[in-house]
Amino acid sequence: MILPRRHLLATAGAALSTGLAPRRGLAAPSGPQSTAQILADLAAPYASMPPLPPVAEEDALLAMGYVGPTSDGGWTEMHHVALQAVRREFPRLRTVYVESVPYSADATRLLREFVAEGAQMVMTGADYGDFLTDVAARAPDTAFVQCDGRAVKRNVSWYYIAHWYVSYVIGVAAGLLSKTGKLGFIGAFPLPSAYAGANAALMGARTVNPDATMQVITINAWFDPQAAIQAANALADKGCDFLFGIMDEAGYLHVAQERGLWAAMWNKDIRQFGPDAYVASVVLDFAQFYIAQVRARLAGTWRPVPQLLMMGQGVDRDPWGRRVPQDVRDKADAVRSRIMNGWSPFVGPLRDQHGTLRLAQGEVMNDLELYHWNWAVDGVSGLP
Repeated sequence: MILPRRHLLATAGAALSTGLAPRRGLAAPSGPQSTAQILADLAAPYASMPPLPPVAEEDALLAMGYVGPTSDGGWTEMHHVALQAVRREFPRLRTVYVESVPYSADATRLLREFVAEGAQMVMTGADYGDFLTDVAARAPDTAFVQCDGRAVKRNVSWYYIAHWYVSYVIGVAAGLLSKTGKLGFIGAFPLPSAYAGANAALMGARTVNPDATMQVITINAWFDPQAAIQAANALADKGCDFLFGIMDEAGYLHVAQERGLWAAMWNKDIRQFGPDAYVASVVLDFAQFYIAQVRARLAGTWRPVPQLLMMGQGVDRDPWGRRVPQDVRDKADAVRSRIMNGWSPFVGPLRDQHGTLRLAQGEVMNDLELYHWNWAVDGVSGLP
Protein backbone atom coordinates (compact mmCIF):
# COMPACT_ATOMS: atom_id res chain seq x y z
CA MET A 1 0.00 0.00 0.00
CA ILE A 2 1.30 3.46 -0.89
CA LEU A 3 0.78 6.01 1.85
CA PRO A 4 1.05 9.78 1.52
CA ARG A 5 4.62 10.91 1.90
CA ARG A 6 4.62 14.67 2.06
CA HIS A 7 2.24 16.44 4.36
CA LEU A 8 2.26 18.35 7.63
CA LEU A 9 2.90 21.21 9.85
CA ALA A 10 4.06 23.14 12.87
CA THR A 11 3.90 26.29 14.89
CA ALA A 12 6.27 29.16 15.50
CA GLY A 13 5.64 29.05 19.24
CA ALA A 14 6.30 25.34 19.34
CA ALA A 15 9.67 25.83 17.68
CA LEU A 16 11.16 27.20 20.85
CA SER A 17 10.55 24.02 22.83
CA THR A 18 12.43 21.92 20.29
CA GLY A 19 15.36 24.28 19.93
CA LEU A 20 14.45 25.59 16.47
CA ALA A 21 13.79 29.27 17.09
CA PRO A 22 12.25 31.13 14.14
CA ARG A 23 14.84 33.21 12.33
CA ARG A 24 13.45 34.82 9.20
CA GLY A 25 10.64 32.50 8.16
CA LEU A 26 7.03 33.43 7.55
CA ALA A 27 5.17 34.10 10.75
CA ALA A 28 2.21 31.87 11.55
CA PRO A 29 -1.07 33.56 10.61
CA SER A 30 -2.85 35.32 13.43
CA GLY A 31 -6.54 35.10 14.20
CA PRO A 32 -9.00 33.07 16.23
CA GLN A 33 -8.26 29.84 14.34
CA SER A 34 -4.59 30.26 13.44
CA THR A 35 -2.47 27.27 12.55
CA ALA A 36 -0.26 27.94 15.57
CA GLN A 37 -3.21 27.59 17.89
CA ILE A 38 -4.57 24.49 16.17
CA LEU A 39 -1.23 22.70 16.32
CA ALA A 40 -0.54 23.87 19.86
CA ASP A 41 -3.79 22.15 20.81
CA LEU A 42 -2.50 18.92 19.26
CA ALA A 43 0.65 19.08 21.38
CA ALA A 44 -1.10 20.33 24.53
CA PRO A 45 -1.78 16.91 26.11
CA TYR A 46 1.98 16.31 26.27
CA ALA A 47 3.16 19.80 27.22
CA SER A 48 3.06 19.14 30.96
CA MET A 49 4.67 15.71 30.76
CA PRO A 50 8.36 15.43 31.59
CA PRO A 51 10.59 15.41 28.48
CA LEU A 52 12.59 12.37 27.52
CA PRO A 53 15.76 12.06 29.65
CA PRO A 54 19.08 13.54 28.46
CA VAL A 55 21.79 11.42 26.92
CA ALA A 56 25.48 12.08 26.42
CA GLU A 57 26.49 12.69 22.82
CA GLU A 58 29.04 9.88 22.83
CA ASP A 59 26.39 7.44 24.13
CA ALA A 60 23.65 8.47 21.71
CA LEU A 61 22.49 6.82 18.51
CA LEU A 62 20.41 8.52 15.82
CA ALA A 63 18.76 6.10 13.38
CA MET A 64 17.39 7.25 10.00
CA GLY A 65 14.87 5.51 7.77
CA TYR A 66 14.65 6.86 4.22
CA VAL A 67 11.76 6.31 1.83
CA GLY A 68 14.09 6.15 -1.19
CA PRO A 69 17.76 5.86 -2.13
CA THR A 70 20.11 8.64 -1.07
CA SER A 71 21.12 8.91 -4.73
CA ASP A 72 17.60 9.76 -5.92
CA GLY A 73 18.66 13.31 -6.75
CA GLY A 74 15.76 14.75 -4.80
CA TRP A 75 13.72 14.12 -1.68
CA THR A 76 15.84 11.49 0.05
CA GLU A 77 19.09 13.12 -0.99
CA MET A 78 18.04 16.33 0.77
CA HIS A 79 17.26 14.40 3.96
CA HIS A 80 20.66 12.74 3.71
CA VAL A 81 22.34 16.12 3.30
CA ALA A 82 20.69 17.11 6.58
CA LEU A 83 22.08 13.99 8.25
CA GLN A 84 25.58 14.99 7.14
CA ALA A 85 25.00 18.36 8.82
CA VAL A 86 24.06 16.56 12.04
CA ARG A 87 27.24 14.52 11.86
CA ARG A 88 29.34 17.68 11.55
CA GLU A 89 27.50 19.37 14.42
CA PHE A 90 27.72 16.34 16.74
CA PRO A 91 30.92 14.47 15.79
CA ARG A 92 30.67 12.01 18.71
CA LEU A 93 27.10 11.03 17.90
CA ARG A 94 26.65 7.62 16.30
CA THR A 95 24.33 7.51 13.28
CA VAL A 96 22.91 4.74 11.13
CA TYR A 97 20.55 4.88 8.17
CA VAL A 98 18.64 2.52 5.90
CA GLU A 99 17.50 3.43 2.40
CA SER A 100 14.24 2.58 0.61
CA VAL A 101 12.28 1.47 3.67
CA PRO A 102 9.06 -0.12 2.33
CA TYR A 103 5.53 0.56 3.55
CA SER A 104 5.11 -2.96 4.90
CA ALA A 105 5.87 -5.19 7.86
CA ASP A 106 9.52 -4.75 6.90
CA ALA A 107 9.26 -1.17 8.17
CA THR A 108 8.11 -2.46 11.57
CA ARG A 109 10.99 -4.92 11.68
CA LEU A 110 13.53 -2.23 10.79
CA LEU A 111 12.23 0.24 13.36
CA ARG A 112 12.35 -2.45 16.02
CA GLU A 113 15.97 -3.14 15.08
CA PHE A 114 16.78 0.56 15.50
CA VAL A 115 15.37 0.43 19.04
CA ALA A 116 17.15 -2.83 19.81
CA GLU A 117 20.44 -1.25 18.74
CA GLY A 118 19.88 1.47 21.35
CA ALA A 119 18.63 4.41 19.27
CA GLN A 120 17.51 7.31 21.45
CA MET A 121 16.06 9.05 18.40
CA VAL A 122 14.58 7.65 15.19
CA MET A 123 13.81 9.94 12.27
CA THR A 124 12.10 8.98 9.03
CA GLY A 125 11.83 10.87 5.75
CA ALA A 126 8.22 9.81 5.31
CA ASP A 127 5.02 9.07 7.20
CA TYR A 128 5.09 5.40 8.16
CA GLY A 129 1.86 5.61 10.11
CA ASP A 130 0.99 2.60 12.25
CA PHE A 131 4.26 0.87 11.39
CA LEU A 132 6.02 3.58 13.39
CA THR A 133 3.48 4.31 16.13
CA ASP A 134 3.15 0.63 17.03
CA VAL A 135 6.91 0.39 17.56
CA ALA A 136 7.00 3.71 19.42
CA ALA A 137 4.38 2.50 21.89
CA ARG A 138 6.82 -0.21 22.99
CA ALA A 139 9.85 2.11 23.12
CA PRO A 140 8.84 4.98 25.45
CA ASP A 141 12.38 6.34 25.87
CA THR A 142 13.02 6.67 22.13
CA ALA A 143 11.92 9.82 20.29
CA PHE A 144 10.36 9.22 16.88
CA VAL A 145 10.13 12.08 14.37
CA GLN A 146 8.65 11.57 10.93
CA CYS A 147 8.39 13.88 7.98
CA ASP A 148 4.88 14.23 6.58
CA GLY A 149 3.45 12.45 9.61
CA ARG A 150 0.22 12.77 11.51
CA ALA A 151 0.57 11.15 14.92
CA VAL A 152 1.47 13.13 18.03
CA LYS A 153 2.18 11.02 21.11
CA ARG A 154 4.48 11.36 24.09
CA ASN A 155 7.44 10.12 22.05
CA VAL A 156 6.18 10.70 18.48
CA SER A 157 6.12 13.94 16.50
CA TRP A 158 6.16 15.14 12.89
CA TYR A 159 7.22 17.99 10.63
CA TYR A 160 6.75 19.18 7.07
CA ILE A 161 7.43 22.11 4.74
CA ALA A 162 5.10 24.92 3.66
CA HIS A 163 5.89 24.47 -0.02
CA TRP A 164 2.65 26.08 -1.20
CA TYR A 165 3.99 29.60 -0.67
CA VAL A 166 7.04 28.92 -2.83
CA SER A 167 4.81 27.32 -5.48
CA TYR A 168 2.67 30.46 -5.53
CA VAL A 169 5.73 32.66 -6.12
CA ILE A 170 6.93 30.40 -8.93
CA GLY A 171 3.40 30.50 -10.31
CA VAL A 172 3.63 34.28 -10.67
CA ALA A 173 6.75 33.77 -12.77
CA ALA A 174 4.96 31.07 -14.77
CA GLY A 175 2.10 33.40 -15.60
CA LEU A 176 4.53 36.01 -16.87
CA LEU A 177 6.69 33.58 -18.87
CA SER A 178 4.00 31.44 -20.50
CA LYS A 179 2.89 32.58 -23.96
CA THR A 180 0.00 30.12 -24.22
CA GLY A 181 -1.29 30.48 -20.66
CA LYS A 182 -1.32 26.68 -20.49
CA LEU A 183 0.67 25.32 -17.56
CA GLY A 184 1.41 21.64 -16.97
CA PHE A 185 2.03 19.79 -13.70
CA ILE A 186 3.54 16.31 -13.26
CA GLY A 187 2.69 14.69 -9.93
CA ALA A 188 3.31 11.29 -8.36
CA PHE A 189 -0.10 10.67 -6.80
CA PRO A 190 -3.27 12.75 -6.32
CA LEU A 191 -2.27 13.65 -2.77
CA PRO A 192 -2.59 16.98 -0.94
CA SER A 193 1.02 17.79 -1.85
CA ALA A 194 0.08 17.71 -5.55
CA TYR A 195 -3.15 19.64 -5.01
CA ALA A 196 -1.34 22.31 -3.00
CA GLY A 197 1.47 22.62 -5.54
CA ALA A 198 -0.75 22.79 -8.62
CA ASN A 199 -3.39 25.00 -7.01
CA ALA A 200 -0.89 27.46 -5.57
CA ALA A 201 1.05 27.75 -8.81
CA LEU A 202 -2.08 28.44 -10.83
CA MET A 203 -3.34 30.97 -8.30
CA GLY A 204 -0.03 32.81 -8.59
CA ALA A 205 -0.13 32.66 -12.38
CA ARG A 206 -3.68 34.02 -12.51
CA THR A 207 -2.64 37.19 -10.72
CA VAL A 208 -0.85 38.19 -13.93
CA ASN A 209 -2.80 36.10 -16.47
CA PRO A 210 -6.42 35.53 -15.36
CA ASP A 211 -6.99 33.08 -18.22
CA ALA A 212 -4.17 30.71 -17.27
CA THR A 213 -4.98 27.02 -16.75
CA MET A 214 -3.17 24.07 -15.17
CA GLN A 215 -3.29 20.53 -16.57
CA VAL A 216 -2.11 17.82 -14.14
CA ILE A 217 -0.88 14.32 -14.97
CA THR A 218 -0.04 11.91 -12.14
CA ILE A 219 2.27 8.96 -12.87
CA ASN A 220 1.90 6.78 -9.73
CA ALA A 221 5.56 7.01 -8.74
CA TRP A 222 7.86 9.47 -7.01
CA PHE A 223 10.82 8.39 -9.11
CA ASP A 224 10.10 7.24 -12.67
CA PRO A 225 12.03 9.32 -15.23
CA GLN A 226 10.51 7.54 -18.21
CA ALA A 227 6.94 8.09 -17.02
CA ALA A 228 7.71 11.72 -16.19
CA ILE A 229 9.13 12.24 -19.68
CA GLN A 230 6.04 10.73 -21.27
CA ALA A 231 3.77 12.93 -19.15
CA ALA A 232 5.79 16.03 -20.00
CA ASN A 233 5.60 15.31 -23.73
CA ALA A 234 1.85 14.76 -23.47
CA LEU A 235 1.45 18.13 -21.73
CA ALA A 236 3.66 19.84 -24.31
CA ASP A 237 1.59 18.31 -27.10
CA LYS A 238 -1.48 19.91 -25.53
CA GLY A 239 0.15 23.33 -25.70
CA CYS A 240 1.60 23.66 -22.22
CA ASP A 241 4.73 25.78 -22.39
CA PHE A 242 5.50 25.85 -18.65
CA LEU A 243 6.01 22.60 -16.73
CA PHE A 244 5.96 22.25 -12.96
CA GLY A 245 5.63 19.25 -10.70
CA ILE A 246 6.59 17.39 -7.54
CA MET A 247 9.01 14.67 -8.62
CA ASP A 248 12.36 13.34 -7.42
CA GLU A 249 14.21 13.53 -10.72
CA ALA A 250 14.79 15.75 -13.75
CA GLY A 251 12.74 13.88 -16.36
CA TYR A 252 10.38 16.67 -17.34
CA LEU A 253 13.17 19.25 -17.22
CA HIS A 254 14.89 17.32 -20.02
CA VAL A 255 11.71 17.58 -22.09
CA ALA A 256 11.43 21.30 -21.45
CA GLN A 257 15.03 21.79 -22.55
CA GLU A 258 14.54 19.78 -25.74
CA ARG A 259 11.23 21.38 -26.69
CA GLY A 260 11.96 25.00 -25.82
CA LEU A 261 9.64 25.19 -22.80
CA TRP A 262 10.03 26.59 -19.30
CA ALA A 263 10.22 24.33 -16.23
CA ALA A 264 10.27 24.67 -12.45
CA MET A 265 11.43 21.78 -10.28
CA TRP A 266 11.42 20.36 -6.74
CA ASN A 267 13.84 19.39 -3.94
CA LYS A 268 17.06 21.09 -5.08
CA ASP A 269 18.80 23.10 -7.78
CA ILE A 270 19.12 20.83 -10.84
CA ARG A 271 19.47 23.45 -13.56
CA GLN A 272 22.37 21.56 -15.11
CA PHE A 273 19.86 19.16 -16.68
CA GLY A 274 18.09 21.93 -18.56
CA PRO A 275 19.89 25.26 -18.22
CA ASP A 276 17.87 27.05 -20.91
CA ALA A 277 14.50 25.85 -19.59
CA TYR A 278 15.19 26.21 -15.87
CA VAL A 279 13.15 28.78 -13.94
CA ALA A 280 13.59 27.78 -10.27
CA SER A 281 13.11 24.93 -7.80
CA VAL A 282 11.20 24.49 -4.58
CA VAL A 283 14.38 23.88 -2.59
CA LEU A 284 14.34 21.93 0.68
CA ASP A 285 16.71 22.34 3.61
CA PHE A 286 16.12 20.11 6.64
CA ALA A 287 19.52 20.63 8.24
CA GLN A 288 18.67 23.15 10.97
CA PHE A 289 15.55 21.23 11.92
CA TYR A 290 17.51 17.96 12.23
CA ILE A 291 20.20 19.63 14.31
CA ALA A 292 17.63 21.24 16.61
CA GLN A 293 15.82 17.95 17.16
CA VAL A 294 19.03 16.10 18.02
CA ARG A 295 20.23 18.88 20.30
CA ALA A 296 16.95 18.85 22.22
CA ARG A 297 17.03 15.08 22.56
CA LEU A 298 20.60 15.09 23.89
CA ALA A 299 19.81 17.90 26.33
CA GLY A 300 16.70 16.22 27.68
CA THR A 301 14.36 18.97 26.47
CA TRP A 302 12.72 17.16 23.55
CA ARG A 303 8.93 17.02 23.50
CA PRO A 304 6.53 16.03 20.70
CA VAL A 305 5.75 19.31 18.98
CA PRO A 306 4.68 19.31 15.33
CA GLN A 307 6.57 21.78 13.16
CA LEU A 308 6.12 23.41 9.81
CA LEU A 309 9.27 24.68 8.14
CA MET A 310 8.22 27.97 6.58
CA MET A 311 9.43 29.79 3.51
CA GLY A 312 12.89 31.20 4.26
CA GLN A 313 13.43 28.60 6.97
CA GLY A 314 13.53 25.14 5.46
CA VAL A 315 11.94 25.71 2.06
CA ASP A 316 12.40 28.45 -0.54
CA ARG A 317 13.17 29.03 -4.17
CA ASP A 318 16.74 28.86 -5.41
CA PRO A 319 18.35 31.55 -7.65
CA TRP A 320 16.35 32.21 -10.80
CA GLY A 321 17.37 30.48 -14.01
CA ARG A 322 19.73 32.37 -16.25
CA ARG A 323 17.10 33.09 -18.94
CA VAL A 324 14.42 34.41 -16.59
CA PRO A 325 14.03 38.13 -17.43
CA GLN A 326 14.75 40.66 -14.71
CA ASP A 327 11.22 42.09 -14.73
CA VAL A 328 9.81 38.60 -14.12
CA ARG A 329 12.22 38.07 -11.25
CA ASP A 330 11.31 41.43 -9.72
CA LYS A 331 7.55 40.88 -9.89
CA ALA A 332 7.72 37.38 -8.45
CA ASP A 333 10.11 38.44 -5.70
CA ALA A 334 7.83 41.32 -4.75
CA VAL A 335 5.14 38.73 -4.06
CA ARG A 336 7.60 36.64 -2.08
CA SER A 337 8.40 39.68 0.06
CA ARG A 338 4.72 40.24 0.81
CA ILE A 339 4.32 36.62 1.92
CA MET A 340 7.45 36.82 4.08
CA ASN A 341 5.91 39.86 5.77
CA GLY A 342 2.83 37.86 6.76
CA TRP A 343 0.45 38.23 3.80
CA SER A 344 -1.36 35.09 2.65
CA PRO A 345 -2.48 34.72 -0.98
CA PHE A 346 -4.92 31.93 -0.11
CA VAL A 347 -7.96 34.13 0.37
CA GLY A 348 -11.53 33.72 -0.82
CA PRO A 349 -13.62 33.80 -2.82
CA LEU A 350 -12.25 30.53 -4.16
CA ARG A 351 -14.15 27.98 -6.24
CA ASP A 352 -13.24 24.44 -7.15
CA GLN A 353 -13.02 22.92 -10.63
CA HIS A 354 -16.76 22.23 -10.57
CA GLY A 355 -17.67 25.81 -9.74
CA THR A 356 -18.59 25.14 -6.12
CA LEU A 357 -17.67 27.93 -3.71
CA ARG A 358 -15.10 26.47 -1.32
CA LEU A 359 -13.81 29.62 0.36
CA ALA A 360 -16.02 32.62 0.98
CA GLN A 361 -15.06 36.22 0.32
CA GLY A 362 -12.38 37.35 2.76
CA GLU A 363 -11.80 33.92 4.34
CA VAL A 364 -8.17 32.76 4.59
CA MET A 365 -6.99 29.16 4.41
CA ASN A 366 -4.62 28.41 7.26
CA ASP A 367 -1.73 26.01 6.85
CA LEU A 368 -3.61 23.08 8.31
CA GLU A 369 -6.24 23.50 5.60
CA LEU A 370 -3.55 23.89 2.97
CA TYR A 371 -1.95 20.67 4.18
CA HIS A 372 -5.28 18.88 3.81
CA TRP A 373 -5.99 20.47 0.42
CA ASN A 374 -7.79 17.73 -1.52
CA TRP A 375 -9.75 19.66 -4.13
CA ALA A 376 -8.65 21.43 -7.30
CA VAL A 377 -9.25 25.14 -7.75
CA ASP A 378 -11.06 26.44 -10.81
CA GLY A 379 -8.71 26.14 -13.78
CA VAL A 380 -6.89 23.01 -12.60
CA SER A 381 -7.78 19.79 -14.44
CA GLY A 382 -6.52 16.23 -14.15
CA LEU A 383 -6.95 15.84 -10.39
CA PRO A 384 -10.01 14.06 -8.95
